[in-house]
Amino acid sequence: MKATLISKENNEAKFTIEITAEEFENAVIDVYKSQKDKFVIDGFRKGKAPRSIIEKKYGETIFFEDAINKLFSLHYPLALDELDLDVIDNPKADFSELKKGEGFTITIEVACYPEIEVKDYKGVEIEAVKSEVTDEDVENEIKSMARKNSRMVTVDRPAQDGDMVLIDYEGWVGDEQFEGGTAERQPLKLGSGTFIPGFEEQLIGVSTGESKDVKVTFPEEYHAADLAGKEAVFKCKVHEIKEEELPEINDEFVKDVSEFDTMDELREDTRKNLEKAAEAKDENKMKDDALKAVYEANDIDVPDVMVESEIDNMMSEFDQQLRSQGMDLEGYFKYLGTEPKDFRDNLREEALKKVKTRMIINAVADQENFEATDADVDQEIEGMAKQYGLEADKVKEMIGAQNIKMIAGDIRLKKAIDFIYDNAVKK
Repeated sequence: MKATLISKENNEAKFTIEITAEEFENAVIDVYKSQKDKFVIDGFRKGKAPRSIIEKKYGETIFFEDAINKLFSLHYPLALDELDLDVIDNPKADFSELKKGEGFTITIEVACYPEIEVKDYKGVEIEAVKSEVTDEDVENEIKSMARKNSRMVTVDRPAQDGDMVLIDYEGWVGDEQFEGGTAERQPLKLGSGTFIPGFEEQLIGVSTGESKDVKVTFPEEYHAADLAGKEAVFKCKVHEIKEEELPEINDEFVKDVSEFDTMDELREDTRKNLEKAAEAKDENKMKDDALKAVYEANDIDVPDVMVESEIDNMMSEFDQQLRSQGMDLEGYFKYLGTEPKDFRDNLREEALKKVKTRMIINAVADQENFEATDADVDQEIEGMAKQYGLEADKVKEMIGAQNIKMIAGDIRLKKAIDFIYDNAVKK
């Protein structure tokens, strides 16, 4: 394979890929071997007919299309790497005449990543942010640690907000019991907002063994259309009431939940961790503000294809989130009563901002000649290895060369972001 760049202007590249006769022949042979079992030829057992016989019956070009597709999928990305082209759209390909035993040429035209120049990215003015960690913050964090080590104990008193109750219930609309509205010994934390609005509050004051009719109105946007906006009654019975019992916060608690021996040591360590987290949060806020200032200072034309691609990515991610919750995009659209086009239109502004921001960061990295070194990549992989408890070489093997290239790209962009931030004027 030989790749030759013909032209590159106005974000459009034109180049050729020359496929040798040998490469073409080998691809045809591979296709024949993978497809010969599909052909039934008189006088031959299935899958045993020679290639020449199949070509004689069906034409010598019978395997050409799949061979060409195989060669294109292999050599197109290699050509992009060789010619250092960063493309943003599907290519248009034109093939020279194809003949058995001869090579051919593919002429390709494709849109490339825009070359832009970013201005005013040094010295942007941002507001300095410094959050203070108070004694109350420290105590609240320690109380949170205590809650994580709490236990639920059964109590003999009426239910209160925050209690965990174990209930049976039956849901009725008028004189009909509706599907999906029945459960036995269902745990429910009062005040969690898990059930229909107004449901949990009505169980406050109910004692173990008591029953109560809970009257609610389903929200107008409720996912079950046959129940949306309707009044309902849940016939409930409380089997058990539990409350959260927190451990006593003292030196013994400290020894149980940490490597320290005293409350003073735990408070000091907690403050340090909170201050470290606050510092990171403040820095991220200021980086966002600096990027926003550069964004607003640069008017950049963003190719529509890049925006549409970003919308595709956003919809794909949202679809994955929905599927993890037992729904998909089609069901979501049906539930909302909206069209996919309208949904895409609502994402367009956010997608445009994301793409433009990436273009700006990438351009700054270009203008400052930032690159990810091997040491940078190794450090990132070592961090991943430590996180997952694996050897760095194992992680490198698992993620593959393509993902390592993506990691290097992310490091390069991070250097650009840090550069913008470090050169910002913090007032």
